[in-house]
Amino acid sequence: MEHPHKINKVEIRNLQLGDYKQLSQSFKRVYSDGSDIFWTREQIEKLLDIFPDGQIVAVVDDKIVGCALSIIVDYDKVKNDHTYEEVTGNETFDTHNPEGNILYGIEIFIHPDYRGLRLGRRMYDYRKELCESLNLKAIMFGGRIPNYHKYAETLRPKEYIQQIKKKKIFDPVLTFQLSNDFHVRKVMTDYLPNDEESKHYATLLQWDNIYYTPPTKEFKINKTTIRLGLVQWQMRPYQNIDDVFEQIEFFIDAVSDYKSDFALFPEYFNAPLMARFNNLGESEAIRELAKYTKEIRERFINLAISYNINIITGSMPLLRDGNLYNVGFLCRRDGSYEMYEKIHITPDETKSWGLSGGKMIKTFDTDCAKIGILICYDVEFPELSRIMADQGLQILFVPFLTDTQNGYSRVRVCAQARAIENECFVAIAGSVGNLPRVHNMDIQYAQSAVFTPCDFAFPTDGRRAEATPNTEMILISDVDLNLLNELHTYGSVRNLKDRRSDLYELKLKKK
Repeated sequence: MEHPHKINKVEIRNLQLGDYKQLSQSFKRVYSDGSDIFWTREQIEKLLDIFPDGQIVAVVDDKIVGCALSIIVDYDKVKNDHTYEEVTGNETFDTHNPEGNILYGIEIFIHPDYRGLRLGRRMYDYRKELCESLNLKAIMFGGRIPNYHKYAETLRPKEYIQQIKKKKIFDPVLTFQLSNDFHVRKVMTDYLPNDEESKHYATLLQWDNIYYTPPTKEFKINKTTIRLGLVQWQMRPYQNIDDVFEQIEFFIDAVSDYKSDFALFPEYFNAPLMARFNNLGESEAIRELAKYTKEIRERFINLAISYNINIITGSMPLLRDGNLYNVGFLCRRDGSYEMYEKIHITPDETKSWGLSGGKMIKTFDTDCAKIGILICYDVEFPELSRIMADQGLQILFVPFLTDTQNGYSRVRVCAQARAIENECFVAIAGSVGNLPRVHNMDIQYAQSAVFTPCDFAFPTDGRRAEATPNTEMILISDVDLNLLNELHTYGSVRNLKDRRSDLYELKLKKK
């Protein structure tokens, strides 16, 4: 829409006391009872004294045509019912608390002749950037609903708000706030004096800072860019466990030299050791292999500490209470570790080895991300990663072992789907080569990769990085957790938020 004024320059800048005269000429707070109220020079001067960054003006061709004023308060003071007088200290602003965690908007105004230029949106964008830079929890304020008086006889405030959300009713204030990513926390009464248009109701509006980090006395570096090191492992004959770990340490040394935060190994990477037990049946041979698992875990823990890297150990067999499981370990660089289990066992694992499926579905906290781990076949069951997504999953690791290209394609395609539907990163690592002297292992096919959601901040095809197929190598890739936060809130589609929880839900059964 063409604006009646010819516009040459638009800017948003900090309010200065010298702006007061011009500001007062264009600015009025007008209610339906005809009262005409404006901030005094002393009030503006105090706001500039206590919180200059929170006061801004919109300037069009050197003319001030709008302003936005704010203070900082504590969340507990404003999370429930309150009035405008209470939150502003009866407009003395003695309630401003530099140690608070909420940016509270006390005014926003655009001159009527300059509406339609999206100046309000620019000022809200400034507030959002300020909120992030100051590490504040949210922006909050009480919002008028000036069209409510037209519907008050037939709609309660809650119903009125729902109709606005559904675009069936237009409200010049609330419609604008909702379009700027604010949500209605609650309805308040008697928030503003003399507001007959809103029938003395107001909405408590909130915009959440997705980057907010609660203050802590602990020393902690908040990393947002995480480096992944994937090991595409070559199956080859090994005489003993020392030979295996000579190769493992070589790879850990390599990925740690690149300052990787994680190293991911494939499923059954230690299978070459079964060659020593070829005189036994397949199920007996893998049970002999399981006797190495405790020592393998301890060696990985020591490597995680000495190379300062979190290691996902792929998988290996474990005997427990007479049953055989396919498990792996998250070995953190601080020396702690946790086990994960393969939930779904393939028909071949059941037939040849007599494996049992695990029962543990969980995410893991690390020093730089909340992660999930699914072993091979498990990634083909979307329920598992969706449960993890509900627990805050950011990176999903998938160690796998596939012998044919179509088997690999099942893992790959499903891994990509998990990245999109759960709005997370997915890293897969497999083995290549062959083991002619090990029964039931044959040949391996793999192309390790890192997958992402598909939106503007990510690769268009969702492929962040890929290894060369069937070649022993490492794959190093960075992933930015901030991009996930933005996707959850501002993505073109929002697969997590848009789920119809009114129609369906997914939950774990109690043991």
